[in-house]
Amino acid sequence: MVVAAALHPLWRSAVTVGSSWLLLLRSHVVCQSGVASRKMSSRRKPDHLERTVNNFRQQVIAPAKVCGMMNESETVKRLRLTVLNKDFTFKAGQWVDFFVPGVSKVGGFSICSSPGLLEREGVLELAVKITKHPPAQWVHSQCVLGSEVALRVGGDFFYDLQPSNSSVDILLIAGGVGINPLYSILLHTADLHRLHESKHYEYKPGSVQLHFSAKNTEELLFKKTIIDLSKEFPGKINCHFHVTQQNSEISENLKPYVTAGRISEMTLAQHVSKNNICFICGPPPMIESVSQKLEKLGVPKENIIFEKWW
Repeated sequence: MVVAAALHPLWRSAVTVGSSWLLLLRSHVVCQSGVASRKMSSRRKPDHLERTVNNFRQQVIAPAKVCGMMNESETVKRLRLTVLNKDFTFKAGQWVDFFVPGVSKVGGFSICSSPGLLEREGVLELAVKITKHPPAQWVHSQCVLGSEVALRVGGDFFYDLQPSNSSVDILLIAGGVGINPLYSILLHTADLHRLHESKHYEYKPGSVQLHFSAKNTEELLFKKTIIDLSKEFPGKINCHFHVTQQNSEISENLKPYVTAGRISEMTLAQHVSKNNICFICGPPPMIESVSQKLEKLGVPKENIIFEKWW
């Protein structure tokens, strides 16, 4: 994972858990942190802790309990977690270290809910794609309602909106499961628009353009909510879906939003200006390609913020 921006922390009420469980977890964390600091073998891919060893991490390790589960797609499972620590906060776009008792590897999953949901209900959500990585395997094969895990927030890729900031329009570009942190940013922006409209927030958020590319419409995660937000905030939130390997008929309700093929420079030119802040998350080759297109269109390099999923 990589790079940066900045936002507004929110918190929730605390519930105590067994101290022996926390001691076991902390020893697990220390052990894994030591692994991250060692020189990696050139014969294997780095794991989450090794890739993110230089990224920001909070000190708080919060116990959490699985309170909801659903299949977001054939390959992605969505978890809702009750966070049991009032000091736990996160910024839209950040990820969590995901600790599972009995699983030696530490997972790294982007949060796909808004900070406002944590403030209102004390929960956050993760959408985990099935892979051979042990934490992802656990989510798909062993996780049940009531399962206990622990979370630690990290990451330099996030959206920070302060009342003193000038209003700015943002462009979100996602590839596959890279939608997760950008969906968090989108939901957070929607929360800010609602607060502004209810007169509880002086600052007027800018508009959001989302371009989301996936193999097919089945893999367009969160598509219903994304479309609903574009209808709730016309002209303020706009969504554009791109499918690269669609083999079936696209449903009538999706057709107005879907384009066949990758996100092109011509498409970006219609929706970006040099003053936009651009957030990109997806596979490294996609990020490099899109970043080059944006720079060619005049977007300053410092306005292009990205996170690579390996």
